[in-house]
Amino acid sequence: MKAFTTLKGLACPLDRANVDTDAIIPKQFLKSIKRSGFGPNLFDEWRYLDHGEPGMDNSKRPLNPDFVLNQPRYQGAQVLLARENFGCGSSREHAPWALDDQGFRVVIAPSFADIFFNNCYKNGLLPIVLAAEAVDLLFRECEAAVGYQLTVDLVAQTVTTPAGQTFSFDITEHRKHCLLGGLDEIGLTLRHADEIKAFEARRRQQQPWLFA
Repeated sequence: MKAFTTLKGLACPLDRANVDTDAIIPKQFLKSIKRSGFGPNLFDEWRYLDHGEPGMDNSKRPLNPDFVLNQPRYQGAQVLLARENFGCGSSREHAPWALDDQGFRVVIAPSFADIFFNNCYKNGLLPIVLAAEAVDLLFRECEAAVGYQLTVDLVAQTVTTPAGQTFSFDITEHRKHCLLGGLDEIGLTLRHADEIKAFEARRRQQQPWLFA
């Protein structure tokens, strides 16, 4: 998992409430578990004018010119601004995979669905909850200024606007530790690899019949 410390990135405003995981990455793309290759199908039904299926050449599909991700000013965005209850619906980890594969490292919203919120942390994506008034301000400024960038500092737990206005966000110490170190649950376990190997060796000696 990629470590996260600080990020100064272009923001993109997705002005829709209750965006569910089937909108983030439609069900027909869930056949792979590689964690990569989902970016071109992020928000597929809104992003393209045709119906998407796995294996299609997305470079030849007709784009929806009204969808925010297709606008030139938001190409390369790393911070997604969203509305309340982002990530509701089914508990697919493919949703944060698709956002990450597209290049997003941060999602800022007034609220998130619980399972999606937890899945973000497990996959190196930072979900930030800010007050609705603060999110409204970020939306207004982002839409008004081309090239609007936000600075996200995980150590200080702050989001800073180009004008210097700073908003603080909460995160548990455990989640913060994991993101700063780039540690998912497997990575946390592997930090104890020597202890695990020693335990297995002792058990093999004490109970050899288990390994016959």
